[in-house]
Amino acid sequence: MTNPVSRREFLNLLGAYGGTSAVLQAGAALGFMPSSSQAAEITLQANNGKKVAILGTGISALTTAWELTKAGYGCTLLEASHRPGGRMFTVRSGTVIDEIGNYQRCEWDNDPHLYFNAGAARIPSIHSNVLKYCKELEVELQVFVNESKTAWVQDDAMNGGKPVRNTDYSSSMQGFISEMLSKALGDSQLDSSLTESESEILLSMLRRFGDLNEDMLYKGSTRAGYGSGGFLDHGTKKDVVALRDLLKARNGGSVMVTTQEGTGSGPLLMQPVGGMDRIIYAFANRLRDRIKFRAPVTEVMVRGDGVEVAYEQNGVTEVLKADYCFNCIPSHLMSGIPNNFPTDYSEALNYIRRGRAYKAAFQAKERFWEKENIYGGITWVNAPIQQIWYPPHNIHGKKGVVLAAYNFGGANYTEMSQEDRIEDLLKHGEKVHPNYREMAEKPMTIAWHRMNHMLGCAPRWARDRGGWSDKEEQMYETLRQPVNGRHYLIGDQSTQHSAWMESAIQSAHHALADLDQRVRSEPA
Repeated sequence: MTNPVSRREFLNLLGAYGGTSAVLQAGAALGFMPSSSQAAEITLQANNGKKVAILGTGISALTTAWELTKAGYGCTLLEASHRPGGRMFTVRSGTVIDEIGNYQRCEWDNDPHLYFNAGAARIPSIHSNVLKYCKELEVELQVFVNESKTAWVQDDAMNGGKPVRNTDYSSSMQGFISEMLSKALGDSQLDSSLTESESEILLSMLRRFGDLNEDMLYKGSTRAGYGSGGFLDHGTKKDVVALRDLLKARNGGSVMVTTQEGTGSGPLLMQPVGGMDRIIYAFANRLRDRIKFRAPVTEVMVRGDGVEVAYEQNGVTEVLKADYCFNCIPSHLMSGIPNNFPTDYSEALNYIRRGRAYKAAFQAKERFWEKENIYGGITWVNAPIQQIWYPPHNIHGKKGVVLAAYNFGGANYTEMSQEDRIEDLLKHGEKVHPNYREMAEKPMTIAWHRMNHMLGCAPRWARDRGGWSDKEEQMYETLRQPVNGRHYLIGDQSTQHSAWMESAIQSAHHALADLDQRVRSEPA
């Protein structure tokens, strides 16, 4: 007899090892359907008299300014940097990376295909508001290849350090996990007992998901390609990568299977043609002189009838008086700017931590990865560089830009010199591609926690991996409410799903809806 397992336990186990796509398949098989996502409709009451100060030019600020401008509000955006966009930042020929202590100017060839999205880099097809603005602002999009089955998985502890193809790794892992789940399922009882029909559905799904044989065992799969033949002759399966060998990869047994997460990394991803900042400049070029660059905010005071914002520009202190203020300055920076926010509001601002994401890229002398049948996608490396991305655009072109490192925690890159950072990405990359070092030219690196006017990456609320505490929930709700009905905090820092443009845009929509309600309720 096998131990009873609940529906929830089964789906949690399947999700842990098979990823969201596997859970969705099982949920669909049992009649559970995920909810759809639709873009919000923003309709603001026309207004010709109200003035609004918008602090920062992240995607939430630009969204706010665009919607208010269309409704007739007078908007002024204050940006401390020389460019708009915040963490939506594309590096190309001539771009300056303003990292404290590591100033860089990109010297890649001046070619529209040679760019690197140093911040936001992907648009999931379910992020409807981002896509809505791309359509409205005529930002051309193309498909972004997030996963390539011909890319690699490399770990010094697996296969003698030699890389294995994604397809070999993921097909074998998927097969073994399905085999184990089918054995664990047995004649289990769930929250309410599985019917015979439901058991048959789940077992059938597992058989298809893992490509198991009639005995519910994994003995290899042609999903990984053929060892020989397969076109003019009958194909033979490749040798199976043993489960014990797969588990030697410290990347974690589910890494490659879970790359198509429904909320972020798939199932379909897009990118603007020419770089992610095409979205930013689509907004900025329409807002034009409403944006003041190199204008850092030095004080924010909320009054009974509006907001006063002091800022510096060209060595002179100016004061901007407005009826309302929308603020996307990173919380940890805003907490250090003089203000008169309530104590609980300031406490919440101070509480939010910041991620330490790090990226690096180089211009490749030739598209060497295409000679290995790789056209886009990600190679996973169990080293601080973690990931190698291959450009999915300009296929069969002369050159390309390779994202050579993407570390979510920043590792120890802050303390490393530029030369040591470059050596690190080269030595780990050549474990995958023997000619990597000779192909790389003019590498660029960016540690977001050292970037001027940012000093950090995505906001992080929860201290406990188990979820948000009651206190954190309370602080979060405090920041979502406008100070005195006049000052709104926006950006992914005021959402529960940080690091995505969609979250930042929805935070702007939430604040705009509140403002609109207040304006409509004012006496005529």
